[in-house]
This record gives sequence, C-alpha cells and structure tokens, in this order.
Amino acid sequence: GFAGLLPQMAAVALLLGRVPFAAAAAFGYGLLILSFLGGIWWGMAMRRPGDPAQGRLAAIAVAPNLVAFAILLGATVTGRIDWGMVATGSAILLTLPVDRMLARGGDAPANWLRLRVPLSVGLGTLTILAGALAA
Repeated sequence: GFAGLLPQMAAVALLLGRVPFAAAAAFGYGLLILSFLGGIWWGMAMRRPGDPAQGRLAAIAVAPNLVAFAILLGATVTGRIDWGMVATGSAILLTLPVDRMLARGGDAPANWLRLRVPLSVGLGTLTILAGALAA
C-alpha cells in the first residue's frame, strides 16, 4: 500500500525541480486514486445483497468518482490545475470518515484503518503540496 505514495512523492520532487509535466502527473494520480477509493467502497457495498444499507453505501461509493470528475472539469474550465490539486488532496482527506464508518460497520477488514489513515493523509497532503508548488 505504501508504494502507492511513491508516484506522488516523485511528482512533488519533480515539481521542486520545476519539471513541467509534474503538475499534470500529480493531478492525474490524485484523481485516479480518489476514484479508485470509490471503487473499493462499491465492492464493499456489493457484499451486502438484500441489506437495506446496501443502497446507501453504494450511493456513497459513487461520490468519489463524481467529485473527481467535478474537480477535473473545474480545473479544465478555469485552467487552475493548482487549485484542482488542492481540492483533490482535500477530497482524499475527506474519505477518512467513510473509511471509519466501513471499519466500524464490519464492511472493511480489521486492519483497514491502519492502512487507510496513513495512506489517505500521506496522499492528500502530498497532493495539496503539489498544488501549492504548481501555483
């Protein structure tokens, strides 16, 4: 799991070196992982056939994809990829309450939060930092 931070760490290092494509790489990677988290949540929701909570969890699972699309659209229209990265990093950080809910509800594995907290905090922070460096 922690290897998933390496692309964003590399992008931040490249941004420090003023490498032009690094901002696009950092932005794309953050959006990709935000959408990926929604896919994981969707899989957890599908493990609840016939449970009334399945629909609510499935609806929550779609949110990261819609948020990622809205951020991408906003950054494209405004030309502000830096603010797009700040929004993406913030959205990644905001996935933690859902991860906590999944862990408490028994939908996620027992060690879920031990993995998700450092990865979400790490990626969210690195993505926000990338946005600050791209400004």
